[in-house]
Amino acid sequence: MGVWAIGDIQGCYGSLQRLLQKIQFDPRYDTLWLAGDVVNRGDDSLATLEYLYSIRDSVQMVLGNHDLTLIAAYYGIKKSNPTIDPILQSSRADELIGWLKQQKFLHTDFKLGYCMAHAGISPEFDLGMAMEYARRIEQKLQSANPESWLRAMFKGGVERFDRHASPEDIDRYIVSSFTRMRYCYKDHRLDFKQKGAPTPEVRAKGMKPWFECETRKQVDLKIVFGHWSTLGFYHDEHVLGLDTGCLWGGKLTAARIDVPEVNIVEYACEGCMQPGKE
Repeated sequence: MGVWAIGDIQGCYGSLQRLLQKIQFDPRYDTLWLAGDVVNRGDDSLATLEYLYSIRDSVQMVLGNHDLTLIAAYYGIKKSNPTIDPILQSSRADELIGWLKQQKFLHTDFKLGYCMAHAGISPEFDLGMAMEYARRIEQKLQSANPESWLRAMFKGGVERFDRHASPEDIDRYIVSSFTRMRYCYKDHRLDFKQKGAPTPEVRAKGMKPWFECETRKQVDLKIVFGHWSTLGFYHDEHVLGLDTGCLWGGKLTAARIDVPEVNIVEYACEGCMQPGKE
């Protein structure tokens, strides 16, 4: 029985299947942790979502920004595109989106010693805060009529955490940090514009990867995250980054996390898009 964490799939169904073959994944015995962005841009988002739904009892998944965009498109809040049109036009759209809405923003497993969030955990949050705030936005997304709340979440990211802000702005910060965060400044302000690797030029602007923030609040579990293809695979004692750019012709990466030493298996992907052509 293995527990395998996988980075951003983004609808690259063929690459997912070939990676699962390499790790000899069997949903009867094994568990997949999915770091979000399972759909959008790839060549078969519908098949990807249908497959994951078919093995849902063996899946632990967190929502990424592209998954949220799909849900928003389902409600008419965001425009669709050719890669997610087949999902929205499917006779099973209600069923599939209904399942997607039930997924988490933060998954924790104290026995394994890991937690998972698509972009990571804000430097402002310790683990207890992160769990509380994740539940807060999960409940709102899972409500019977989440449209007005979702519409507000797509107004743009909130860069600073302020307990005294409006409930809407607090929610926007929570959603942004869990799904869109890459860089932060020394004062914990987040930057949502810079998408590249942490080069010396980026660092000269005062930005660091969120997990390098010296005053980041303590999280007593190792954090699995995706979302950052230009960072690529990253592993230290505190975090495990698994977005290795499958969509762009990089790799799709699986990490077995139920063993003393993390076991990494990769599949070299053909790529569905050219970098810079989003």
